[in-house]
Amino acid sequence: MLSEIDISNILFLDIETVPQHSSFKDVPENIQSLWDKKSSYNRTEDQDAADVYPRAGIYAEFGKIICISAGKIFQEKNVNKIKIKSYSGDDEKVILTDFADMLDIYSSERSIYLCAHNGKEFDYPFLARRMLIHGIKLPDLLDSAGKKPWEVKHLDTLELWKFGDYKHYTSLELLTAIFNIQSPKDDIDGSRVAEVYWKDKDLNRIVKYCQNDVLAVAQLILKYKGIDTLKEEQVEIVNS
Repeated sequence: MLSEIDISNILFLDIETVPQHSSFKDVPENIQSLWDKKSSYNRTEDQDAADVYPRAGIYAEFGKIICISAGKIFQEKNVNKIKIKSYSGDDEKVILTDFADMLDIYSSERSIYLCAHNGKEFDYPFLARRMLIHGIKLPDLLDSAGKKPWEVKHLDTLELWKFGDYKHYTSLELLTAIFNIQSPKDDIDGSRVAEVYWKDKDLNRIVKYCQNDVLAVAQLILKYKGIDTLKEEQVEIVNS
């Protein structure tokens, strides 16, 4: 039960992903063919594989991670605060290696849960798949193979909101609105991340967006647990 989990033992996270190439013409021919097959089920009759290539970033086989942000709530003088740190750049292997090392160190100290919005469908499997592709040993927190359901310490603010209603999808933007939490989508949203990365080359803007998502997820969990949400002065961004 969520009520039994110490808020300080939750690591909140979000990832931002983009297609591996700036345009479809830069994709190797064999991968072009495979993307054509993969995308054929999700495009209209007047679209071809190149038209829908901007969507490739949502698939671990065709996309890459450019930012992972993680946040941890702690207490200082009996006041909850959160520290958020990001791992970002153009070299996905470096990002994933640094993040995996952090998870190994962090989870060795205490019983840690991961928490993301739609994390069970997207963030956790995407991270694990990309790590395997790069030959990175999976941290125990992401390695769910052979584990019983209760041994997998993955929380998901979307799943928690469903209350067993598996037909129901609720966006992070909608949940923050109904709970009166500042929206993480004030600047950009997920549909524009690839454009901001490949065309605008503004990674810092994406990092800020990713950090805002982490804060929003943390605020939701606080709401779910009936705890006061965090004010601006209770948020610390770790830059190193």
